[in-house]
Amino acid sequence: MNFIRFSDLLAQARGQRVFIRADLNVPQDDEGRITEDTRIRASLACIKMALDAGAAVMVTSHLGRPTEGQFTPADSLAPVAQRMSELLGRPVPLVSDWVDGVSVKPGELVLLENCRINKGEKKNSEELARKLAALCDIFVHDAFGTAHRAEATTYGIAQFAPVACAGPLLAAEMDAISKALSAPKRPLVAIVAGSKVSTKLTILQSLADKVDQLIVGGGIANTFMLAAGLPIGKSLAEADLLDQAKAVIAAMKARGAEVPIPSDVVVAKRFAADAPATVKKASEVEGDDLILDIGPETTARLAAQLMAAGTIVWNGPVGVFEFDAFAQGTEGIARAIAKSSAFSIAGGGDTLAAIAKYGIEKQVGYISTGGGAFLEVLEGKTLPAFEILQKRAAG
Repeated sequence: MNFIRFSDLLAQARGQRVFIRADLNVPQDDEGRITEDTRIRASLACIKMALDAGAAVMVTSHLGRPTEGQFTPADSLAPVAQRMSELLGRPVPLVSDWVDGVSVKPGELVLLENCRINKGEKKNSEELARKLAALCDIFVHDAFGTAHRAEATTYGIAQFAPVACAGPLLAAEMDAISKALSAPKRPLVAIVAGSKVSTKLTILQSLADKVDQLIVGGGIANTFMLAAGLPIGKSLAEADLLDQAKAVIAAMKARGAEVPIPSDVVVAKRFAADAPATVKKASEVEGDDLILDIGPETTARLAAQLMAAGTIVWNGPVGVFEFDAFAQGTEGIARAIAKSSAFSIAGGGDTLAAIAKYGIEKQVGYISTGGGAFLEVLEGKTLPAFEILQKRAAG
């Protein structure tokens, strides 16, 4: 992907007004205290880069789901400003009603109040976008979690700002996605797991044209097992989507690729952490069985494929890994990805939870920070943020 990187503009950023769209949408408790600050910490690299370059720095983000034009204290970025100030060791003033002008000098940093309070933000109003663009000399998009939305602070401002570029977080995502999907080292293996085929059908259909192996897991695997004529007992599945599952299998087969169907599974009679777990051949699942994980034979076979892969895309655990009795499949997949020499990119909340549980963060090539944005990339969509930044880079 061809786009301008903020890191290449630092020499010209001195004295310039730099507007950074960050993702500071952090979880808070009922009292408004921040419970997890990873996104704030992640945003600091870009902010420090701009300050060190001698720029006048403005940062904004959305937080929660405010009603446009109606500010409430619960929507405020005040807790974010306080935490950012602690992390940077310097005051971070919070500015309200900033659309018509911001006073900030070179070397200074201000946080602009929740951008989704501004009327026209979500609908990407051109009037608002032009006002935002007039605030800056350089616009920096550094919020991958919002890259799939065309809003005033993510798309419109990039259209009209004198210069529009990608910050270090967004640039890393763009590089990783390009490496995994645009020019992957083969074999390209994708793992798509989750409870329902329906929520990831377009992803499966898109990947069926690209990948060499499409590993399905969770409830999705149950639907594919049913499509392959295997019994699944009372397991979660979508019988009305068997034709679509068969079409994905056929599309892969026509290219000499495959959707590996589990040969053994781990079942229980009830969905509970303390339910006795039994390993069975996939052909021997009984009518009152619940499939909650892939079996050791299937895990070993898939692990071998992952070890031989050139590129791995991972979205979703293959079993109910929150229950230890049904976690071996997901752990086996995770350990294989960690050991594989393939370039791996992983995304999605449950996937990140599995990566954290097995402590393999450093062994995964790239961990994507955007849930919805990552899924849309897998669907084959061009994200609005990528599109506008490439367009601006092309002049």
